[in-house]
Amino acid sequence: MTIYSAGWTPSRRTILGILVTALAPLNVAHGQSQQTIRVNVPFSPGTGPDLLARILSEELRQRWNQPVIVENKPGASGNIGTDAAARAAPDGHTLLVTVNTFVMNASLYRSIPYDPEKSFEPIAEIATGVLALVVHPSLNVATFPELIALARSKPGEINYASPGRGTPQHLAMELLKLTAKINLTHIPYPGSAGAVKDLAGGHVSAMFIPIHTALPLAEAGQIRILAVGSQARAQRAAQVPTLAELGVTDFDVDLWYGVLAPAGTPKAIVDRYNAVFNEILAQPGVREVLDRQGLIAQGGPPERLAELIAKDRLRWAKVVKDAQITSE
Repeated sequence: MTIYSAGWTPSRRTILGILVTALAPLNVAHGQSQQTIRVNVPFSPGTGPDLLARILSEELRQRWNQPVIVENKPGASGNIGTDAAARAAPDGHTLLVTVNTFVMNASLYRSIPYDPEKSFEPIAEIATGVLALVVHPSLNVATFPELIALARSKPGEINYASPGRGTPQHLAMELLKLTAKINLTHIPYPGSAGAVKDLAGGHVSAMFIPIHTALPLAEAGQIRILAVGSQARAQRAAQVPTLAELGVTDFDVDLWYGVLAPAGTPKAIVDRYNAVFNEILAQPGVREVLDRQGLIAQGGPPERLAELIAKDRLRWAKVVKDAQITSE
């Protein structure tokens, strides 16, 4: 490939600049580059992906002695920031930290500017968060079977909230509706805060919310926790049964969070990031911080996250189709 015009002789400085650019990915792989690493979060500050990105970034900065910054680029259910990360140079200096909405959007929207499987190189699953099925006490149900019986006796009369169409909480309830053969009315909100506030105030009757959000509200008597949507019982709420234990088969709606790099990022860089993130996630102090936020540290090889993305893409595509969910 010609890198300069015929008849022009590049200067020594120009040649050095070209070599630095060309070797940047190798420098990252060997921990030599001091170029800033940008961790792209396609959601607002204070969200789960943002919290995880800031924990990983600070730990990474200390280990590699390299500038690491978190950039929040929210909008369009994460599509704007995700597209920006997908378009970044695959040189190891741009990462994406996201949640499983990243996969759900592929089925929810008619077109999105990225492909969950083709536009990125998976690095590692970071953490999972347990979603709890909760109701307001005014619904007068204390158990999951009672909720199902009431919903079947009053089809469409019970409403439930979510932080918005196509969010994990929305699709979790739609999957429950399909599986349990019940009809609830969806009330979408522009975010979690308003939805949870109205749930606690009795303006809506039910919702899937993170277990760490549910516990203090339940202790205050503002909501009742009926079940959790994870495969195993939540460590912080061991007394709460899983929906699988209550007869809802093949029901696992954990939130999962992952870190990825733009497609084409060299394997040496992906592997080095994977190794350091696994080290970070194994630290007791980090696991304690995540536990206080209702998150369970994960880790594992890149292939684990790749399999999770591929599996969830098929799974949620079926839910979106069967429930006739659209982005608007």
